[in-house]
Amino acid sequence: MRKIRTGDDVIVVTGRDKGKRGSVTKVASDGRVFVEGINMVKRHTKPNPNAGVSGGIIEKEASMHVSNLMIFNPKVNKGDRVGFKILEDGRKVRYFKSDDELVDI
Repeated sequence: MRKIRTGDDVIVVTGRDKGKRGSVTKVASDGRVFVEGINMVKRHTKPNPNAGVSGGIIEKEASMHVSNLMIFNPKVNKGDRVGFKILEDGRKVRYFKSDDELVDI
């Protein structure tokens, strides 16, 4: 079970986008994630008329490592560490370590 999943609201802890918030759009298997509007890079593409692709400079999101992100806790209004606990009904859920509130509802 992963601490950061698709759809989580995260905040960047380190790097050039430090302090920015976004939503996780994709989680790769090697510990890297794509965050909406964060870590934007420019990609120079050649035109391909057969595929209908026009050339030019395209700006897109690049992946970043999970260690550079923290899940955003709206109660304390900053990033928070996440732990796991098993509820009485047997479900394994994530919770914020600072205030013991559940991330998964």
